[in-house]
Amino acid sequence: MSRASGTRQRIMDVAQEAILRKGFDATSIEEIVASVEITKSGFFYHFPDKNALALALIERHIEVEDALFDDLFGRARELSDDPLQTMLIGLKLLAELIADMPNQHPGCIVATAAYQDRLFNRDVRASNRKAVLGWRKRFRAMLDEIAAIYPPRDEVDLDAVADMVSGQVEGGIILSRALEDSSILPQQVVLLRSYIKLLFSPPVQ
Repeated sequence: MSRASGTRQRIMDVAQEAILRKGFDATSIEEIVASVEITKSGFFYHFPDKNALALALIERHIEVEDALFDDLFGRARELSDDPLQTMLIGLKLLAELIADMPNQHPGCIVATAAYQDRLFNRDVRASNRKAVLGWRKRFRAMLDEIAAIYPPRDEVDLDAVADMVSGQVEGGIILSRALEDSSILPQQVVLLRSYIKLLFSPPVQ
């Protein structure tokens, strides 16, 4: 990694930590510059403004999340060819991963940006939308595979069910922080897993 690339990553790391802790609005360029120990011109060399920084953080978050889900559900597919079992195993692995985080889940940059979308330009809002729709597409594809074999036991919109993955995780993060209980987030993922299992499992004869 070049020195310039390393500085850019350091700026993003420091900014993300501060933003997840207190939001975009309360995180200033001045404090990021001081923490990274660079000049303001050094910051602007990499990011012309906070919109550019936000866009880079969201795009990096999408890449990290995609790689994470690829790994978890890829491992699940190695353990079962059945699409329902694959999703249930993947959600169990996700719950275990979150539970093992030493300082609980740090938060989601996409959700944080959504809370303060008035601060951002069209490109940032579009990237945030891309992230959410990308997760919907991923889980909808998995649900379609399941539904082709196991018709859902209730009339549901599979897009809405796919959105439950993001909704359950984001809601779990909020609950964990509000109640200062890191066990809540993995519990919410386990509850989502139970719902998926009940929704698609064939009725007992």
